[in-house]
Amino acid sequence: MRKIAFWDDPERHQRLWPLTYTKPSCELRVGILTIREKWEHYLKADLVGYFTLDYLTGQYTKPRDASGIWVINGSVMPNEQLVASIKGLKKGTGIIYEGVMIALYTDEGFAGSNYDWTQWNYSLDQINYGWDIFKQNGKQIKKDFKLVTQDQISQPIADPHTRTYGSDIYIESGVTIRAAILNAEHGPIYIGKNCRIGEGAIIRGPFAMNEHSEIKMGAAIREKVTIGPHSKVGGEISQTVIQGFTNKAHDGFLGNSVIGEWCNLGAGTNNSNLKLNYSTVKMWDFYSKKFIDSGLQFCGMIMGDYTKCSIASQFNTGTTVGVGANILGSGLQKNLIPSFSWGVKQGFITHRIDKMLETTDLVMRRRSKHLKDHQKGILKKVFTQTEYERTWEIRIN
Repeated sequence: MRKIAFWDDPERHQRLWPLTYTKPSCELRVGILTIREKWEHYLKADLVGYFTLDYLTGQYTKPRDASGIWVINGSVMPNEQLVASIKGLKKGTGIIYEGVMIALYTDEGFAGSNYDWTQWNYSLDQINYGWDIFKQNGKQIKKDFKLVTQDQISQPIADPHTRTYGSDIYIESGVTIRAAILNAEHGPIYIGKNCRIGEGAIIRGPFAMNEHSEIKMGAAIREKVTIGPHSKVGGEISQTVIQGFTNKAHDGFLGNSVIGEWCNLGAGTNNSNLKLNYSTVKMWDFYSKKFIDSGLQFCGMIMGDYTKCSIASQFNTGTTVGVGANILGSGLQKNLIPSFSWGVKQGFITHRIDKMLETTDLVMRRRSKHLKDHQKGILKKVFTQTEYERTWEIRIN
């Protein structure tokens, strides 16, 4: 078995904030699988570590043995042509695209400098910004579906009151479905292990639902949606990726969005994904520290890990919400909400890091998990490095 490690291009990692404040780029889910899981499937390789930002290495450790490893750019997703080229690399050779490393086969990690680079001149599936995740999600669900269901046999749907359309429906073991509609005529539907789908739920593919997740009664799940593991969803969802361990269990619309891990959206939460003048949507870019044109007419919200919002929350088109925020109050929120904000849009205060860690541990223990020391260390570092976002702290100081 060969070995694989993942590298974060610092500029691209920053452009993917707030989603990558707490993790390497390769740990983001696009389609059914995370980027890391895709490469592990394609290359049949064992993960040996990460070359990422220093403050993340307490959890995402560097390789102990750098001999004979593929190093892959964590924001790039595999395709058959690229995989074949990477498998053909000899030690000390690599692939670059527009001046940035895509892959390297090495004995030295990044210690060496005399590499022989080949320019990649073909198509490339890559996430450059957070909104690329939901933009590419439908395509990635279709690719991942073929990958994970190849030579596998789906479990049958035993419920006589569930109606299906199309043939590309794959059900893992332990799934419970009651009186639902599953329409795979426009794309595949994948239901992971031990999932539950409630009465009256309507699902249209391409769609992916990862293990131990639940769709509530009467939910309307439109195409190009991924529900990460251990999540609960309800209401209406369209072209959205929920990374995992997140609840959006009540009515309300969520569209063209990416929601991080360990988030909670209160009952009646809605987001806008289309401007009234139908123009393209601007989104915040953390690298250039300004709003840039996403080029998308439909673009909703990017929300970082560990963020919560109260009942009846409303998010404007093109909103970015940081890590560890607690958002309260009615009416449309501002379209840039800093990490560790607490309160209403008229006057946020800082969500104290000690209180945030305490609450997060309580939330995780409900899922039989707990907040580990290295996770606390990452969050403390993110709290410090996002201080500039919380302008009220600057005014006070």
